[in-house]
Amino acid sequence: MSEKYIIGIDEGSQSAKILIFDTKGHIVCEGRHPLKPYNLPEPGHVEHPDDDWWDAICGAAKKCMASFRGDPKDIVGIGLCTIRYCRAYLDENCMLAQPALSWMDVRVSAPYVHENPKVKYIVASSGYITFRLTGEKKDSVANYEGGWPVDVDTWTWSEDPQAYKDCGMPREMLFELVKPGDVLGRVTAEAAAATGFPEGVPVVATANDKAVEGLGTGCMGDDTVCLSLGTYTAAMMEGREFLRDTKNTWPKFSCVPDKYLYDTWGIRRGMWTVSWFRDVLGDGYAKEAAAKGMSAEEMLSMEAEGVPVGSDGLMTVLDWLPWVDARYKKGIMIGFDGRHTRAHIYRSILEAVALTMKKYIFDMTDEVGVDIKKIIVTGGGSGSDLFMQIIADVMNIPTVRNEVTGAAGLGAAICAAVAAGVYPSFEDAVANMVRFSDRFRPIPENTAVYDKMYPIYWDITNHTDAILKKTYEIFK
Repeated sequence: MSEKYIIGIDEGSQSAKILIFDTKGHIVCEGRHPLKPYNLPEPGHVEHPDDDWWDAICGAAKKCMASFRGDPKDIVGIGLCTIRYCRAYLDENCMLAQPALSWMDVRVSAPYVHENPKVKYIVASSGYITFRLTGEKKDSVANYEGGWPVDVDTWTWSEDPQAYKDCGMPREMLFELVKPGDVLGRVTAEAAAATGFPEGVPVVATANDKAVEGLGTGCMGDDTVCLSLGTYTAAMMEGREFLRDTKNTWPKFSCVPDKYLYDTWGIRRGMWTVSWFRDVLGDGYAKEAAAKGMSAEEMLSMEAEGVPVGSDGLMTVLDWLPWVDARYKKGIMIGFDGRHTRAHIYRSILEAVALTMKKYIFDMTDEVGVDIKKIIVTGGGSGSDLFMQIIADVMNIPTVRNEVTGAAGLGAAICAAVAAGVYPSFEDAVANMVRFSDRFRPIPENTAVYDKMYPIYWDITNHTDAILKKTYEIFK
């Protein structure tokens, strides 16, 4: 028998990634295409320009398919994963009636107001891409959270008329919902021409991007947390029920039908801040790194390995993009003296991610009432041994990373593999397709330093908020 292949689509905040896997979860080939910079028409409004979601997927798909050396007839399914909390307004032909909204746009958390007469449908990002790929008005229920009239217990649209009034969305403006692992439709001739995907291949529903990523890391059971190092950095764990009235735990739909996922609070510009600092150093630094056969991040990491634990007292607060109810907050770096270099700043940012997420993770696990024995780290930052060790030391918990760094793409492929009958269950698919590569154990002397820093770190904003509230009135 010939090998079978599965496509995973992973469209995030910064790029679209298309990966083709074999049935054991090995990457066969991949393609990536960047998204364009956001349009910022006014404060709080963050829009995707033109038809950027679809254009990026087409660009990434063509690159991926151009490098595929197998038989396209052996591709058995496509798992579709797109960024969560986004919103698209479609016309009667299901094309964009106005710019799509990023998850950072304040309007996605507010009730819909029907001001544009061209708008006939309101969908998540995955609903729009589903239509472009298949021509079907369907979407995964597991990508609808926050501001949508969904019944979280039945995994369907709500039957309560008040739910539609509260969000401003009539039922007739919404697509049909299916569960993760269900077939949304098949690739149309038009979509095949635009992407290079084989016509007729089934497109399979997944979930919100974090849940798909969690599935792709193998995050299952109640003693494991997955820390996702992305533009939005957060952690998650598998849950048994949809919790209510929680303060530090955000229940979501899982990527496994009829299961749930518990989310922590997150850092709205987590790994973005790492990229920001890299870019601040300029082209000269990038060229210097390239001359040594490294990326700028790799050279920064190498330099930061020589910095003492705790960055000689330099601490960073990651409020580069604050929550909407505290817009006065700003990013902070405090504790500079003559010892500090760019390597100290870089390490301080990494330590800030770990120190922030420690509180968010432990707040969640304490509220749920579980003890964590393992942390799976995913996302681009997981490729750094330095960062992985910092996380293990700060958390004082063994930390592992996956063999495949594109966890969302793999999670999408797992959904497609189950839908195609390659594996009989999600559990079997994870067991066969997910592998861990490296394990990092806490170093006691490092953990001791971070334990002393931790309460000081979380006291910083108690002293700086008053100042930032005053400067906000000047420098909004």
